[in-house]
Amino acid sequence: QEGRCLYVILLMALYWCTEALPLAVTALLPIVLFSLLGGILPSNKVCPQYFLDTNFLFLSGLIMASAIEEWNLHRRIALRVLMLVGVQPARLILGMMLTTSFLSMWLSNTASTAMMLPIANAILKSLFGEKDTSKDINRENEENQASLQQNKLYTVPTEMQFLASTEDKDLTEEKEVASDALSDLKKEEEYKTNIWKGFLISIPYAASIGGTATLTGTAPNLILLGQLKSYFPECDVVNFGSWFMFAFPLMLIFLLLGWLWISILYGGINLRGWRTKKSNIRVDAEARAREVIKEDYQKLGPTKFAEQAIFFFFCMFAIMLFSRDPKFIPGWASLFAPGFISDAVTGITIVIILFFFPSQKPSFKWWFDLKAPNTETQPLLTWRKAQETVPWNIILLLGGGFAMAKGCEESGLSVWIGGRLHPLEGVPPPVAVILITIVIALFTEFASNTATIIIFLPVLAELAIRLKVNPLYLMIPGTIGCSYAFMLPVSTPPNSIAFSSGHLMVKDMARTGLLMNLMGVLLLSLAMNTWAKSIFQLGTFPAWANIHAENATSLLPAVENVTLSAL
Repeated sequence: QEGRCLYVILLMALYWCTEALPLAVTALLPIVLFSLLGGILPSNKVCPQYFLDTNFLFLSGLIMASAIEEWNLHRRIALRVLMLVGVQPARLILGMMLTTSFLSMWLSNTASTAMMLPIANAILKSLFGEKDTSKDINRENEENQASLQQNKLYTVPTEMQFLASTEDKDLTEEKEVASDALSDLKKEEEYKTNIWKGFLISIPYAASIGGTATLTGTAPNLILLGQLKSYFPECDVVNFGSWFMFAFPLMLIFLLLGWLWISILYGGINLRGWRTKKSNIRVDAEARAREVIKEDYQKLGPTKFAEQAIFFFFCMFAIMLFSRDPKFIPGWASLFAPGFISDAVTGITIVIILFFFPSQKPSFKWWFDLKAPNTETQPLLTWRKAQETVPWNIILLLGGGFAMAKGCEESGLSVWIGGRLHPLEGVPPPVAVILITIVIALFTEFASNTATIIIFLPVLAELAIRLKVNPLYLMIPGTIGCSYAFMLPVSTPPNSIAFSSGHLMVKDMARTGLLMNLMGVLLLSLAMNTWAKSIFQLGTFPAWANIHAENATSLLPAVENVTLSAL
């Protein structure tokens, strides 16, 4: 059984990595193969995995994001933040990264990037003009300079050189001035190109970092939650509140260091000439950029009732998820029967309201005047809009991951994998965290983040039991590490969107992303060995993991006997 299950997993991993089938279609394979290949898992156990409460938590986040996008609230927030941070290049990059990461905490990373890039392009064009035309101007200046030098380098007879020495000096001075002007023009052009690259590369990076801060921010976080419930049903330490307390500080630190690295690398912060006075050209360009941001914000008009309502429900969505069971104090879920209220209940409750709450300020005249018109008002979100904008394929992809995890557990494959991890038992846990993060960060550069974490989480769970450490100590770094894909355009959809603008090269992403990956690995290791220990009680081997270890130990001889008899 475990061999057949391993075959299904390897087949799905191959299809996910090569995208021979659409990712969501590959995720449906366990329904067919687990039933047909010798009865790994019956379909009545496989199919419910596609609609666990974790899937509904993610669905509530996607619907909330759809409502925010419907009323342009995300654009208003983005432009407002950019107005506050200022228009100097380094500050604008910081504003872009802060806004993108905040949006990515609630929207998908891809949607956040796709929304912010047009704003970045508009600001860049106001700062520097069109990118292509600046190159044409530079080329034209070089041609003019070449023709100027060619016209002035006329032949002087040898006997007249002494008499013409004064004129030669004047010509030499003119040449030096012209060459200095050309050199300044090249430097300015290089500065513009670097700032343009810095802007574009900061947005997908901020989206990937921001998505790690909340459970609903990116699919791998929810896959961790779902697989924890599958492998360790008694584990209740990971919820929206506890994850936010751990991941949000990590996101802020990484975002700040990433901003410093991008700003220094691409000239937003000049360490040598930070005291030098700005040129008039740059001052004028920054004034134009400020006007563009202000003009775009004014085009949105006054804040509509629908935007205010969406913002209110968005805040309620976040506050209720955070306060349901924050662990350090009793949450509002303690008012109800234990075990009945989950994060999915909270998210779906808020989302249902969006489908009947009016998008225009309601009038109550008809209560007092029977002749007053009772017109139907449009709700904040229609089901047709939700159908069009919610990426339903992600729900199936999550379900495929949970079905795969259930198959590993029921077939004994996870126990079999654990029995092959003896050589790693001597590895110190802090070293294991760093190695795991590096391996997964490299693997996810070439494969989907979701597919990567689905493949690795069962192995990490068994490795943790072998090392006698809290499974979360290895599973959390693996989950977050698969979001740290910065080096290649194909690593994530946000990277691909930024690369498709045509202003970035692969070597730009590789050079910038290498240090970003290293920073991510080190910061994640620091977080796991400091504040995460108190939040998730990582210093002890928990009882809920011990129960799983005892069950695995009792199953191991039976699995080995079946394997030997088959051989």
